[in-house]
Amino acid sequence: MSVDVKAINEKVERESVLLSQIRGEIGKVIVGQGDLVDRLLLALLCNQHVLIEGVPGLAKTLSVTTLAKAIQASFQRLQFTPDLLPADLIGTLIYSPKDGEFTTKRGPIFANIVLADEINRAPAKVQSALLEAMQERQVTIGDTTFPLPEPFMVLATQNPIEQEGTYPLPEAQVDRFMLKLKVTYPTKEQELEILRRMARSVPPTAVASLIRPADIVRLRGLADEVYMDPKIEEYIVNLIEATRNPAAVNLKIADLIRYGASPRATIFLAIGAKAHALLAGRGYVTPQDVKSVAMDVLRHRVVVTYEAEAEEKTSEDLVRQILDAVEVP
Repeated sequence: MSVDVKAINEKVERESVLLSQIRGEIGKVIVGQGDLVDRLLLALLCNQHVLIEGVPGLAKTLSVTTLAKAIQASFQRLQFTPDLLPADLIGTLIYSPKDGEFTTKRGPIFANIVLADEINRAPAKVQSALLEAMQERQVTIGDTTFPLPEPFMVLATQNPIEQEGTYPLPEAQVDRFMLKLKVTYPTKEQELEILRRMARSVPPTAVASLIRPADIVRLRGLADEVYMDPKIEEYIVNLIEATRNPAAVNLKIADLIRYGASPRATIFLAIGAKAHALLAGRGYVTPQDVKSVAMDVLRHRVVVTYEAEAEEKTSEDLVRQILDAVEVP
């Protein structure tokens, strides 16, 4: 089957202008979190979810709310606490004594973008309810199953410092997040701009609504059309294989990896590379697109052993070694 890469490229160039405008609009409010905004847009284009790790005060919530305004999407913020119940998340059945029937009260999960703040503070039953929403795009209240709106994306945050009173996320749930982002402090220049822009009683939060949620669904179709050469596909598979069998690329780190990435990582790396190319205004994937998203896709999927922890080796260190060792087409 022949692919008209030139036609795809021209189409992507036209549509990517709109994505650039969204980034510019968000940049009127957010300072110094360009990578975070790009990854949120990328996850939206891939129809996937994001886990964000960072200390408080780094504009994680503000970035998400600003993105929601820019695409006219409904937004809900949920503060996860140890006493949270599944009904607080998905909704419940309410009995009406007047007519003797139960009515369904939908919970805050019925939104386009859901921010699950400090997700690791909620108990297992809540995590289970959230897992169904993330994976199946539906929730079950009583005997009835309700589809969630499109687009639907869960953005979960974790505080890496304070771990008292938290529940470790199950590996199955962590694997459902396409990306794990680490948000760091701004530079000195960026912080000065933050001070000048936000140090007032009412900080600026207004952004223009440039597109609708339906446009995001349309752009997802365009991301699927982005051309990926078979050599790039093989490169992605080689990267994932190297996380399971590092000796194949002459890396002696097998004793540092408890287990490598699953086939879900292969899928996420491929669709993430396509979305990255779309955001860059290209209709074809390059090896650099794959490398750009690889760390965020793999850092929570390569699980290290106690030996690695003893040597102070993190999963990020091992992923970097793998990216350096695997031959680039």
